[in-house]
Amino acid sequence: MYQSHVIVPTFVEYGAADMGIAGKDVLIEHGAENIYEPLDLNIARCKLMTAAHKDAPQISGRVRVATKYVKIAQSYFASLGIQAEIIKLYGSMELAPLVGLADCIVDLVDTGNTLRANNLEPRELIMNISSRLVVNKAAMKMKNAKIAALLSQFEQALTNNFNSEK
Repeated sequence: MYQSHVIVPTFVEYGAADMGIAGKDVLIEHGAENIYEPLDLNIARCKLMTAAHKDAPQISGRVRVATKYVKIAQSYFASLGIQAEIIKLYGSMELAPLVGLADCIVDLVDTGNTLRANNLEPRELIMNISSRLVVNKAAMKMKNAKIAALLSQFEQALTNNFNSEK
């Protein structure tokens, strides 16, 4: 299956692009340890959460989880001491609890409208997500002046935007 969500970190990590923009969820799931993440752009903000059917009991013991965020979900449930069977899905995540495929899902939540439309409710917050500027480590060293100038422009634009929202 074509996984477009990992294109930016992969291109940046392997030097096909010097810089890029990707969501924190993508960076964590991709395992982007080999790229710098110098700037939180504070855009495309949402939450990575668990969600379940409104009448479902609280999660305890073994749980079946549908998500495209396999690594994040495994890490999250392990940190709680909950044994989780992760079912990797792309799209239509909300259907998994409705048809009995999973007890809950792990997915991005913005307004919660999609969850409500499928009789689901957000449960636990795993992490807040926003878009990040990422830089190839070699490019940061070899093209430092150019990249530093771009970073400065991004920071100034973010500061101007923040000040205009006050």
